Amino acid sequence: MSETRTTADFWFDPLCPWAWMTSRWMLEVQKVRPVDVRWHVMSLAVLNENKLDEVPEEYREALATTAWHPVRVAVAAEQLHGPEVLGRLYTAMGTRFHNEGQGPTREAIAAALADAGLPAELLEYAEKDTYDAELRASHKEGIDRVGQDVGTPVISVPGPDGTEVAFFGPVVTPAPKGEAAARLWDGTLLVASTPGFYEIKRTRTSGPVFD
Repeated sequence: MSETRTTADFWFDPLCPWAWMTSRWMLEVQKVRPVDVRWHVMSLAVLNENKLDEVPEEYREALATTAWHPVRVAVAAEQLHGPEVLGRLYTAMGTRFHNEGQGPTREAIAAALADAGLPAELLEYAEKDTYDAELRASHKEGIDRVGQDVGTPVISVPGPDGTEVAFFGPVVTPAPKGEAAARLWDGTLLVASTPGFYEIKRTRTSGPVFD
């Protein structure tokens, strides 16, 4: 494979277990391919705010309330401490939310900030709209690249002619490791570079495996 380094832009909402699985795969890809990941925040709350009546009832209240908390804290951290903190804060949040089963509680967010070496005061932004404009701008950048009919994650990579090609997913569980991660990345780049390619999909028969 070429050793030319590739930058992959990755948009995530810390709430989504499937985005979490994909992000762990991307960290593995960085070990086995010349790839650098740039992390960005998107929001399931923003994505669904105008169609809550279409969302299953068990998710509706969370999307209107607590779903804002992790992304607001993440964007505040990015704005106040630089984009380089997003990767480690996402890892800290996702480990507690998903692997450890704590969910996106205020306690889990506070502990994740400590794990990531970030100030505890950032938790104050969970219920503030201080950086909502920046959150929406980041979300819009990802969605504008891939289109409206997707969720999280969104990954954007350079296409064969230098233009950006964005896609949703890949949705995978458990996160591939080693050469399996490399093969999936190579295949992802291949289909992303194919003009007119849009989708491969099958019914999920397994939930996320957090290993």
